[in-house]
Amino acid sequence: MSQNQEFHISSLVVLTQPTQCQQLAQQITTLAGAEVHAISEEGKLVVTLEGEGQGAIMSAIDAIQAMPGVLSAALIYHQFDVFEKTE
Repeated sequence: MSQNQEFHISSLVVLTQPTQCQQLAQQITTLAGAEVHAISEEGKLVVTLEGEGQGAIMSAIDAIQAMPGVLSAALIYHQFDVFEKTE
């Protein structure tokens, strides 16, 4: 039996309080499928999120936006692919 499965990848720029930037970067990496690729002195983070569905990506974005010290999380890129999963 086969079924279709989605794989999503998104990138974000997260603007933080500069004094909390390093702490927030570590906190973001604890989210499933999240990775921080760059940190600026001004408090900007470049983050990617990967997951099997749009809901997982949106939940991670919501979690990031709710973190104390996060000023904004802007979605820059989102792509998904559908592939056939065989069991």
